[in-house]
Amino acid sequence: MKLRIAICSLFAASLFMVACGGGDKSVRDQARQAVEANAAPTPAAPAAPTATTPATPAAPAVPAGPTTSVNFDETEFDFGTVTSGEKVEHVYKFKNTGNEPLIISDAKGSCGCTVPEWPKEPIAPGASSEIVVRFDSSNKSGNQSKRVTLTANTSPAQTFLTIKGQVNKVEEPAN
Repeated sequence: MKLRIAICSLFAASLFMVACGGGDKSVRDQARQAVEANAAPTPAAPAAPTATTPATPAAPAVPAGPTTSVNFDETEFDFGTVTSGEKVEHVYKFKNTGNEPLIISDAKGSCGCTVPEWPKEPIAPGASSEIVVRFDSSNKSGNQSKRVTLTANTSPAQTFLTIKGQVNKVEEPAN
């Protein structure tokens, strides 16, 4: 409603100034002030997420404190060719090569078909551990490349693991 009043006021003020050939400056200033007073935006509360506007997920928290370093034996695994519906699992081995305990605060797959399992306890300096990544090829076909994002007390805070390969469709039996 305020917007409608502001638009009408603006239109009326504009019409008045044009009709009067510019008119007196004080009259124009009064009209401008009236329009601005009616059109002043009121702060709106942020809209609640809806089905069409999902909430933006917060970035995973990086563990506070000193950072360390990590070294993976490999960060990319090619599972070759599988048939749609097969599940692939790969173990990524790593070592804490820094001087502080390694804390992995989060690990997320790029989609629901890629699920990581990681150690929740700190990994001591010099110790080794592993992350298991499971890929479900159900309802997939063609070249696939999925990423797992690890968040830890490392610099940079995120490390990426990739699992990729070819998924062939299931052959339909002939009638």
